[in-house]
Amino acid sequence: MNRFNVNEKTRILRRLLKFLPLVMGVIVIVIFLFGVNYVSRSSLEGQLESLQNALSRDVAQCYAVEGTYPPSLGYLYDHYGLTYNEDLFYVDYQYIGSNMYPDITIIPLGDGN
Repeated sequence: MNRFNVNEKTRILRRLLKFLPLVMGVIVIVIFLFGVNYVSRSSLEGQLESLQNALSRDVAQCYAVEGTYPPSLGYLYDHYGLTYNEDLFYVDYQYIGSNMYPDITIIPLGDGN
């Protein structure tokens, strides 16, 4: 009787070990996908910060050079070389006046996929 239980346990263990590579593969794929998602999110945050810095720099430069704040976002495109991915970000640029800093809001639109 004892001998029968050992063989049965061994047989069950061997069956379970057949699925071990499959389980390990699934775990590796899940970890990989979480890693890709993390890198993508941090990249988008970096691009947002870079766009904020570029807008602030260009607006300040325009004021320093011309004595007035830029009247539109297009003006920054044409005269100061501002570029950004319009599929990733929406920039709301509200001109208040020639001597008042514009109201700038940047809205992330998605992950770019």
